[in-house]
Amino acid sequence: MIFVGNVRGNGQNLARHLMSSENEHVTVHEVSGFVGDDLAGAFKEAEATARGTRCQKYLYSLSLNPPSTENIRTEIFLEAISRVEDRLGLAGQPRAVVFHEKDNRRHCHVVWSRIDSQEMKAIPVSFPKLKLMELSKELYLEHGWDMPDGFLQPRFRDPKNFTLAEWQQAKRIGEDARELKAIFQSCWRQSDDPKSLANSLQEHGLMLAKGDRRGFVATDINGEVYAVARWCGVKTKEVGARLGDPEQLPSIAEAQRQLANRALPGVQRLEQREAAKLNQLTGQQEKLLWKLADKHAEERKALSVRQDIRTSKELALRQERFNTGLRGLFDRITGAYTKLKRQNELETFEAAKRDQKERDALIFRQMDQKREMARNSQRLLEKSQRATRELRQDLARLSKGPDESPRARDGPSR
Repeated sequence: MIFVGNVRGNGQNLARHLMSSENEHVTVHEVSGFVGDDLAGAFKEAEATARGTRCQKYLYSLSLNPPSTENIRTEIFLEAISRVEDRLGLAGQPRAVVFHEKDNRRHCHVVWSRIDSQEMKAIPVSFPKLKLMELSKELYLEHGWDMPDGFLQPRFRDPKNFTLAEWQQAKRIGEDARELKAIFQSCWRQSDDPKSLANSLQEHGLMLAKGDRRGFVATDINGEVYAVARWCGVKTKEVGARLGDPEQLPSIAEAQRQLANRALPGVQRLEQREAAKLNQLTGQQEKLLWKLADKHAEERKALSVRQDIRTSKELALRQERFNTGLRGLFDRITGAYTKLKRQNELETFEAAKRDQKERDALIFRQMDQKREMARNSQRLLEKSQRATRELRQDLARLSKGPDESPRARDGPSR
């Protein structure tokens, strides 16, 4: 199920589009959380609520597009909508659900109000494409639908052209048995002979090989071995009929050696790039710490200036309390002068304590900022160091060559 979503305003145009007669059938399945019970009224209500905020794009509109060859029950659409809400933080928000049918294809539109009416603020929808892509793949795997090539291809490209993220993903190729089986089955459907199957598997970081006892197998960069018949979900006789004699294929060890040779230059390039990035990151973090130290020095200087100005004003006010001339002499005789002097001394002492407390509060706040920056810096450095260390281990493993005792990977249970 492919998701296409975006934040938007102009709810009335959207309502007209959703009710368009261009579709053969339009079904308003649900309008909930709004006072109105039609799309135009509901979206107008959302717009009115949004006026109490600064949000211009007060709606989130999403289309759910299942495989054209599948008949999807309404409950599956609604379950997917619920999972989307949980991923995007829209659970409990007012929404409208509309189904369209056209050209023997049924799909669904959902529109949520992004305005939290209790807090009177817009709910942020962060990283929606990434979250929806992951959910989409989960649904394809859970329901056994044919996964689009675009979902499989980008993850396992030619090792010579890997990015760091793609290399790390390629090393984890066998962790999700369902997705791996989808790759094998997709390659099997697209091929009709050994060469085309080998080329399809190679696009996903797998190499077709001659097995010791299994006939036709595939191996990956980790040295895992996969029985083609089991992972493609077909009978051994069918594999033999399509692929012919396995003797024409390289052995498992040779296939793994070829994979390692293909990957080695790319991993070397990645290791050099990550090592340079680590050095650059270290320098950047040092500069940030010095920049923060300069900022803190300016804050302390500004506080000191404000305190000096305030102290001068307070001192002048205390001095004004003392009478001069005959009144001043009378105050000395009656003891009023002494009382004022003690009062001023006490206030001066309290003012000094207050100023010190302000200086301590500033210092403690600045120390917290430095500690937080140090923690963030350490996390970034550790992540970069870990990536560099793992790449060096990978280089050593690839340079060493394949393991003489390959590991067999059983297929997923059906």
